[in-house]
Amino acid sequence: MNQSKLILPPAVADRRRFLTGTAMLSGVAVAMLAGNAALTSGASAQTPDDMAILNVALGLEHEAIAAYELGAKSGLLKDGTLKVAKTFQDHHKEHRDLLEGTIKKMGGTPVKAKTMAEYNFPADKLKKAEDVLKFAAKLEKGAASAYLGAIPVFQAPALKTAAGRLVADESMHWVILQNALGESLPDALAIS
Repeated sequence: MNQSKLILPPAVADRRRFLTGTAMLSGVAVAMLAGNAALTSGASAQTPDDMAILNVALGLEHEAIAAYELGAKSGLLKDGTLKVAKTFQDHHKEHRDLLEGTIKKMGGTPVKAKTMAEYNFPADKLKKAEDVLKFAAKLEKGAASAYLGAIPVFQAPALKTAAGRLVADESMHWVILQNALGESLPDALAIS
């Protein structure tokens, strides 16, 4: 794939401009968690399971931040593609910060990020921009699937709602990456 195919089309660029504004879906979803006093105060017996799931989600956000760091530092992404990758990394940093705050407000201890080596990313297989984008797309699709799986498991209704919004956010990242790769999208979005 030549580098020119990796420049995002106008519709995707417009979405990117929207995402960099104040209406970022991910921020709204996780802020709902972080700001919900009823959810975080007086945590009951239901919260250990919810907190464990939140820590798994936090671990996914740490992994995504590291993956985008690897991609950005690879030197393989250029211009608009690099900018989008950094924007997505910023989204994941916001998810991380808000998830950490929510876990702390619920009386838990947030899971820490691993070292780059501990993630065991396939850095040696990233030879061109397309490889980086495919790697990122796979992680985004996996994150969407994880959040989707968390919805029925969460006990707190506010967490179910926030997870649903995060599914949309991670799915949107995946779709944009698929578009940048020039890959067709499935007729029906099957996240699994």
